[in-house]
Amino acid sequence: MRTALLFAALAALSSSPAMSQSLANTAAWDQPFLPPALEWSGASRALLADPSNPWITEFERDPAHDFSPDYAATRAWFDRLDAASDLIRIEPFGVSPEGRPIYAVIASRDGATLDPAKPVLLAQAGIHPGEIDGKDAGMMLLRDIAFGAKSDLLDRANLVLIPILSVDGHERASPYSRPNQRGPRIQGWRNTGTNQNLNRDFLKLDQPEMRALRTFINALKPDLYLDIHVTDGMDYQYDVTYGFNGEFDAYSRSPASSAWLDDVFKPALDAALEDQGHIPGPLVFGIDDQNPRAGLNDGGLGERFSNGWGAAAHVPTVLIENHSLKPYEQRVLGTYVFMEASLRLLADQAGPLRAAIAADQALRPTEIPANFEADPVPHQTRAFKGVLYETYDSPASGRQEIRWLGRPDPEVWQLPYYGSRPSLRLRRPTAYWIPAYRTDLIERLRLHGLTMETLDAPRTIAVEMLRLNDPTLATRANEGHVQMAVADVTPMRRDWTWAPGSVRVSTDQPLGDIAVLLLEPQSNESFFAWGLFPEILSRVEYIEGYAIAPLAEAMMAADPALKAAFEAKVASDPAFAANGDARLAWFYERTPFYDERYRLYPVARED
Repeated sequence: MRTALLFAALAALSSSPAMSQSLANTAAWDQPFLPPALEWSGASRALLADPSNPWITEFERDPAHDFSPDYAATRAWFDRLDAASDLIRIEPFGVSPEGRPIYAVIASRDGATLDPAKPVLLAQAGIHPGEIDGKDAGMMLLRDIAFGAKSDLLDRANLVLIPILSVDGHERASPYSRPNQRGPRIQGWRNTGTNQNLNRDFLKLDQPEMRALRTFINALKPDLYLDIHVTDGMDYQYDVTYGFNGEFDAYSRSPASSAWLDDVFKPALDAALEDQGHIPGPLVFGIDDQNPRAGLNDGGLGERFSNGWGAAAHVPTVLIENHSLKPYEQRVLGTYVFMEASLRLLADQAGPLRAAIAADQALRPTEIPANFEADPVPHQTRAFKGVLYETYDSPASGRQEIRWLGRPDPEVWQLPYYGSRPSLRLRRPTAYWIPAYRTDLIERLRLHGLTMETLDAPRTIAVEMLRLNDPTLATRANEGHVQMAVADVTPMRRDWTWAPGSVRVSTDQPLGDIAVLLLEPQSNESFFAWGLFPEILSRVEYIEGYAIAPLAEAMMAADPALKAAFEAKVASDPAFAANGDARLAWFYERTPFYDERYRLYPVARED
């Protein structure tokens, strides 16, 4: 019934003059409720294979260039390419929850073992499978490397393509996955088969797909990592937008790599895209859906995202967000140009980039900025290539809505840009100690590539433990977790005996920042923040009022300082004074009967 009603509504929309113009501007299949597409005729169309080419892709064969093959057809095409070319090989590196192999396609002259002297470009598509531009662009580029005129790309660099990371989400495909995106006409689902968003899992490493990816990346050691997406939001002229942490702000966890990306990579990529008729733009997001000119922001710098993790792990990472309202053909061709230009630049710039990575890996900041939030003060004013729009009274929403008109605004907008700022600075200890029973956390740290010492006998260490003051639970689930937050902690010095199997994680290593972000409970990217320590919020022993009341009176009689502290608390806190249970609990917490491990964070700091 709902589908029939939708078809009727779409038919009515398609017959309207505005929507007819939208379809006229777009060669591909289109949702008639989307804004008109901007006209485009880029030189990169020459990259499309001739229909007679035996290696033509299904995307290219489609008359509208608006189709992307399913998992089985994609794998069959790559298997055929692997069998026909010595330059191409397929490497499975994981299995999805629904049992599908996750694989990479490696283009190299080096055979089974990549030459470490050659830089490696890792291009990843389909972490959000509806945003699959990188898969079809990668198929075209690999075809042209294997059987076209571009095998020279492998002379001084290697290319690794992950065509589909979220393979289960890729197969939950329909025409109704992304209504705000112009093609392909059949799209995969944003989340995995277990309803998880892999681009929120770069730090906590919950999902098997991400654990497999991290193991693969640690072995591959890419010099440059492209994470290919399609954006949402406002209309604008740019068709390929991209960015990286540290691009607009002084802050970066990898300042040398960020400088290389800003000073070397970005000018070269912009020039390559413009030469092929594309309009590259900055990775920014509108701050107000109802007012396109209100300003832009960076979308957040969290380490749960690829670009945030890449900065913390010192892996130069570029987040590509092709514009969702551009036709699929235009986006795929722009992605092809982006990957080819990145590979050529990497071959020329391997030395300087690797020097920048080494400089970042040597950093050991004493304080680590964390918990980034939107800065209420704009950092700068940015020139922005907007699209003409109007507003109208919507009977559906009962308010003014935006109607994009499908024409470039000849006036370049000057918009305030709001970056992010840290709301917390974390002190870097010498090391962390993790108890042996938390094998789950120890395994996640190992997957990240952190080195650690594992005890084979008990050891007593002077450490700093943290008492969590008034931790709170989120009111709704997020990414399969009920998150926790703690605003304040009380450090306590203890001599603590660690059982065999416990680990010491030194922060004097290239990934030390990641250890801090994961193990400090106040970090909003930490294991604690993701709700992985619920057991420390449970009290298991209590004392009844008939017992604690006389004990409290005896305590005050025996300790005048305690009595004075209690009376000061009563005098200064009316709510406390009126709450008999809270008054008795105050005394209970000061007796040896109180559970001293209640709200005691079991991961310790070593100075």
